[in-house]
Amino acid sequence: MEHTLKAAGEQASPTMAVTLAQQLTHFLAPLLVELDQVLDQRLVRTLAQLIQVIIVFRHNSHGLLLSELGGYLLTPAHAPAGTKRISNLLRSQRWSHCVVERFLWWRADQQVHRWEAAGHDVLAIWDESVLEKAESEALEGLCAVRSSHAARLKRIRPGFYNPPGGRPVFVPGLQWLGLLLVSHQGPPVLAAMRWWTRRGSHASDRRSEERHLLAECAAAWGQRVLHIFDRGFAGHPWLDQLWQLRLRFILRWPKRYMLLDARGNSRKAWEITRGQRSWGHRYLWDAHRQCYRKTGVLAVLVSHPAAPQQPLWLVVSRPGQGRQPWYLLTSEPIAVSDDAWQIILAYARRWQIEMAWRYSKTELAMESPRVWAWENRLKLLLLVSLAYAFLLSLLDLALLNVRQWLLDTWCHRTGKRSQKALTPLYRLRAALSRLWLAHPPPPIFSLQGNSG
Repeated sequence: MEHTLKAAGEQASPTMAVTLAQQLTHFLAPLLVELDQVLDQRLVRTLAQLIQVIIVFRHNSHGLLLSELGGYLLTPAHAPAGTKRISNLLRSQRWSHCVVERFLWWRADQQVHRWEAAGHDVLAIWDESVLEKAESEALEGLCAVRSSHAARLKRIRPGFYNPPGGRPVFVPGLQWLGLLLVSHQGPPVLAAMRWWTRRGSHASDRRSEERHLLAECAAAWGQRVLHIFDRGFAGHPWLDQLWQLRLRFILRWPKRYMLLDARGNSRKAWEITRGQRSWGHRYLWDAHRQCYRKTGVLAVLVSHPAAPQQPLWLVVSRPGQGRQPWYLLTSEPIAVSDDAWQIILAYARRWQIEMAWRYSKTELAMESPRVWAWENRLKLLLLVSLAYAFLLSLLDLALLNVRQWLLDTWCHRTGKRSQKALTPLYRLRAALSRLWLAHPPPPIFSLQGNSG
């Protein structure tokens, strides 16, 4: 029986390879049509094929090296010609990285409309990271970024001793801002990936970049989405921006930051709720420890010392002994315990963007480009972001059977732990890569239109 199913899967593979390639073309179609108005058709075809190459041939260390991608785009014997095609695409003055940014934003906006029509709440998850280029010095636009790699190496681990101390390690790199849209159903949707620097002719600052993206969200969606922020955004300057734009939000608040309690006294967040009993308890699944945890919830009315006229709610999640509570500051009104639970469950979805950082840096090698010019580097990074957005689109429930066939036929795993591991994109990309390597789809990336 197993041999019969395997044979049936192999017989269907050529057809499925073409079908999934057509799925990629359909995903990129609006972008390709727009670029076809200004670019030579050969460059448009190169862009589409390059995204397929990134999905198939990525490598953790050198997956975005242009000469290597050129060899994969054509053949190893014609690697110089393939590299030239990619260079021509990135260097072309007829398009900019903003075209890809607008396309990602348009897809996100379309998804917001679909979720609203289905009656689902929409969450906009914000986070910041850095793109580290520790060995680089001359690339345009590099600035000093706090190294997360060094922080992990310096972390104390049980059974080891004399961990290195001292100040944080800073290396050359770029600042990185990301925005994901999620709902209670369906896969996340990538809305924005922005890179910026503090040095050189392209210098900017953190608050300016964040305010620019926040203003775009306010103009596009207003109060239709609920914004989720981590502790890095905590403070009055960011709260003031949210109030001015009248946005709904949930903000992780550091426990030692000051707030005003119901009597108007300025106290630390943890002191306001100290000694108060939880409103209720639920057993929530702890994905890290693979067990259920009895979690309590409490909410109190507070305000910020700089704006006492603005009412806020401090929602506290108490996961039990050995785990730090969450202090969540929100503009959402809290009347009963169910409202507080909705805030906690919404913030728990923020882990999706942490997975996006890890996948982008490791699986898609977004820290490996060796492109000197600022604009060209942004173009390449956003093309990789398109590959990531396409892989996310394959997690749609409507493609469940296709996805299961891919995993069973081209990325089979034995063992209970491997089959239940929450890493669908890793196996999915590996399966799609092997399928397209074994059965290369025909060159279907052609458009009728401008020929240059």
